[in-house]
Amino acid sequence: MSIVDLYEPGEPVISFEFFPPKTDAGYRALFRTIEELKQLSPGFVSVTMGAGGSTRTKTVDLTIEITREIGLLSMAHLPCTGFRPAEVGSILDRLDAGGVHNVLALRGDPPADDPNFESPPDGFTYANELIEFIVEHDAENARVRSERFSIGAACCPEVHPEAPDAETDLINLKRKVDAGANFLVSQLFLDNDKFFDFVDRARAIGIGVPIVPGIMPIATVSGIRRMAGMNGTCFPDELEMELQRVEGDDDATYQLGVRWARKQCEELLARGVPGIHFYTLNRSPATREIYQGLSL
Repeated sequence: MSIVDLYEPGEPVISFEFFPPKTDAGYRALFRTIEELKQLSPGFVSVTMGAGGSTRTKTVDLTIEITREIGLLSMAHLPCTGFRPAEVGSILDRLDAGGVHNVLALRGDPPADDPNFESPPDGFTYANELIEFIVEHDAENARVRSERFSIGAACCPEVHPEAPDAETDLINLKRKVDAGANFLVSQLFLDNDKFFDFVDRARAIGIGVPIVPGIMPIATVSGIRRMAGMNGTCFPDELEMELQRVEGDDDATYQLGVRWARKQCEELLARGVPGIHFYTLNRSPATREIYQGLSL
């Protein structure tokens, strides 16, 4: 089933994102988390891939296992940095054979711990190039595919950190949609006004695909500051004051994270977003508590 079909007018689609753990204990904990969140009947789940494709095998295997063993519609993240076209084609073939037909096409980043990392000369530079390749590869193999791929792409409500300005960022985003992206999932944001303004600007330049907000519950003050810094995410004044108040208190930070994310989700849903994509950090309690408080 194609994820984009879930975003037809109707009930909002709730989805969850996970990442491949590094240890066997981490995998056992993750599958407990997935089983717990499965009770919420998510529309789909997604699995990230490490910088430079460092977890490519784990990502593909985990996405297929969630599909086959747990029975959830799953999407594999597919960053193109570090990949040759033939390698991407091989990954798509493996996903297809495993019953996975949804990918999130990303540019991705080189591994932070590999100063000698070099992209292959025949590789991809931008996500729109990857999307074009997926569409072409899909068409070439349509006769042997059990199902065509649905392609998602990422968007930044507060401008990509490497973009020179908001206008250029939107032009680049439209390139991804024009190349064949069927829906967009946003990076985390903490101020809904930023998201609504972004959607208005995207619609104004002709981006018509579903734009899904990505929500990350605050787990630790240092963690959310680090993630926000990487993505250029702004802190509303009210939230900044609250973070200063709870810093050093794990329980109070957790409660603030649940309360703030629920407030975001309530407004987003009231204003008709097609769904909510939760960045779970491989944990279930905060996401379950937020979801249960939304009366979905």
